[in-house]
Amino acid sequence: MSLKDRASSQLVDYSKHVKDENNILTMSNGAPIFNKNAVLTVGLRGPLLMQDVVYMDEMAHFDRERIPERVVHAKGAGAHGYFETTNDISKYCKAAIFNQIGKRTPLFIRFSSVGGERGSADTVRDPRGFAIKFYTEEGNWDLVGNNTPIFFIRDPFLFPNFIHTQKRNPVTHLKDPEMVWDFWSLRPESLHQVMFLFSDRGIPDGFRHMNGYGSHTFKLVNKEGKAVYCKFHAKTSQGIKNLSVEEAQQLASEDPDYGLRDLYNSIENGQFPQWDFFVQIMSFEEAVNFKWNPFDLTKIWPHKEFPLIPVGRIVLNRNPKNYFAEVEQAAFAPSRIVPGIEFSPDKMLQGRLFSYPDTQFHRLGPNFMKLPINCPFRTRVRNTQIDGWHCSDENRNGAPVYHPTSFNGPTELATAQESIWSTTGEVNRYNTKDDSNYDQPASFWEKVLDEEHRKRLTRNIAASLGQTSLKTQERVIQEFSKVNEELGKMIQKELCAIKERPHL
Repeated sequence: MSLKDRASSQLVDYSKHVKDENNILTMSNGAPIFNKNAVLTVGLRGPLLMQDVVYMDEMAHFDRERIPERVVHAKGAGAHGYFETTNDISKYCKAAIFNQIGKRTPLFIRFSSVGGERGSADTVRDPRGFAIKFYTEEGNWDLVGNNTPIFFIRDPFLFPNFIHTQKRNPVTHLKDPEMVWDFWSLRPESLHQVMFLFSDRGIPDGFRHMNGYGSHTFKLVNKEGKAVYCKFHAKTSQGIKNLSVEEAQQLASEDPDYGLRDLYNSIENGQFPQWDFFVQIMSFEEAVNFKWNPFDLTKIWPHKEFPLIPVGRIVLNRNPKNYFAEVEQAAFAPSRIVPGIEFSPDKMLQGRLFSYPDTQFHRLGPNFMKLPINCPFRTRVRNTQIDGWHCSDENRNGAPVYHPTSFNGPTELATAQESIWSTTGEVNRYNTKDDSNYDQPASFWEKVLDEEHRKRLTRNIAASLGQTSLKTQERVIQEFSKVNEELGKMIQKELCAIKERPHL
């Protein structure tokens, strides 16, 4: 980290470029302040007066500066930019964002780590959030993904319990590998993501050198109402680059905000990060005959069978003017879609349709969509939602607040109709614990990783697993051996090596 980098010189840059001759300190009501270095007291050593409204105004706001922290993805960085359509996919999707080659749509991306708190280091081994807000003329579309095409679980009921294992032990208030590995070994669908996490890509070098994935299966619908299933991919143009364990540990102590700083400086220096945007397409017929459940978030669609189709590119070219107003108050939800993009039966996606808006209501209040960073500014919101905390607009400005109405209220749009689809089946709670958990992790081990990468993977797993009980270690090794016997043996060997090392 250089003391002369753009992030470190922000205040110097501000003072050079902002000249305000009437730059007078005021209270929140705009009234000027005589002295902001001393409270109002009776005599030099006397008590504070309650009528010191200048002090009260300052402290009352200070006491409320923090809003609830995100349960997950608490630590993040963000930037503005645009999406440019480069290829025609109108035969698949009618969304206006894709309707013209060369068309640019403004967007905002928030990158994040998943398990850590707001002050955690950017270089921990953790999945990274990759949430995109496209400000389209048909409304905002949120693609709320990660830097991995898969996830640990496939049933949303498990999500709160899984996240509890990634957080702090409620008794010790420490991160607890015992909780982590106990859960993973009891839910073997997590092994695919676990192997990705403990591979080299588990610690990306900042946010610019990683891919982004919508991860879930979505539906695209064209103007004729024909639908196909799809997955979204954003491939970094900067190239994949990861940190070694040693580099990550050093940065965690020397510059824990490394990822945020790298993104900020890159944009300020005119080195705008870019990603190429693709879709994978699967027909309904192909979904029926697919060897795995196509809506299973723990699995990928093989690229040989479902190749990447280029759509456009993403460019980030502007840093936020204020971190809190834009990055911290940015609210993403996969339920925010536009005509032409719909949901699939993916259970995890269906679960997130509720949980993500719900957590934003908790964090930011019922009018969070009116905040500038979340506002669909390229269209006009016309609905019957009124009042609530922090209602800062015209509150429907006299228009009818009910529907239907005969008093010139907004009307429906026929072309916005969702695609028609059918489903059958018996209502039940289906436990999917044993749904082909080992096939794709085996392919990852055998076809993706070379010998040296396999060694680093097993070494990383053992370093974490070695902090757990013998019972948990045996169960984890048993599960990894079902993926590949060599994998289980190599983890066992690394664990033995750890136990034999002298402890100083």
